[in-house]
Amino acid sequence: YELIVSLTGEIDKETGYVYDLGILRNIIKSEIEDCFDHKNLNIEVPEFKTLNPTAENICVVTYNKLRKHLPQQLDLEIVLYETPRNFVSYSGK
Repeated sequence: YELIVSLTGEIDKETGYVYDLGILRNIIKSEIEDCFDHKNLNIEVPEFKTLNPTAENICVVTYNKLRKHLPQQLDLEIVLYETPRNFVSYSGK
């Protein structure tokens, strides 16, 4: 899988960032990579004990896990590639 996390919002006048990418990278690592990477999703990941880990469901779960750590004024979109031609996206709608 390849994960793309997109944040959209106003650029902070002091920092010049929409959001600090170092902070975002750490959130992705702790909330997604450490929880999902090299795991049997059906067995080892609580979110998928009763939810089929399709690309669509992984995308939605990823969105929900990241959303709670990000400022609400930022728009979040998750794109998850299974292959270069097969991907899903979710933006909370």
